Amino acid sequence: MSRYIMAVLYIAAGINHFRSPKFYQKIMPPYLPYSYPLIYISGFFEAFLGILLFFDKTRNLAAWGLVVLLIAVFPANVQMLVDYIRENNPRFWVAIARLPLQLPLIWWAYSFTDRRNNRRNVSKVPA
Repeated sequence: MSRYIMAVLYIAAGINHFRSPKFYQKIMPPYLPYSYPLIYISGFFEAFLGILLFFDKTRNLAAWGLVVLLIAVFPANVQMLVDYIRENNPRFWVAIARLPLQLPLIWWAYSFTDRRNNRRNVSKVPA
């Protein structure tokens, strides 16, 4: 059930990149060029990987993809915090909370990877 909840959340988050790109543009680090294409690409992959998470055959790929995606978007969360502090935004606590939240989200996605199969394959390697 947890996997399906995660899948729905990522599909919704991915769709939101297309519905509200200006929100994401505000938190894009200024050193990254082509902010809108990056927003749409990350939104596509959030939704796509969320869909792949539904299926057993693609679950492992989707989970690893989400781990990578969560790491890739971390600079935007840092930028959000920097901007909120600079602007003296009263909601800066939201930006602070987003940073450590990435770790459980990465762990949650990682929990759907096929680590057992990887261990089995390693143990079959002849010595």
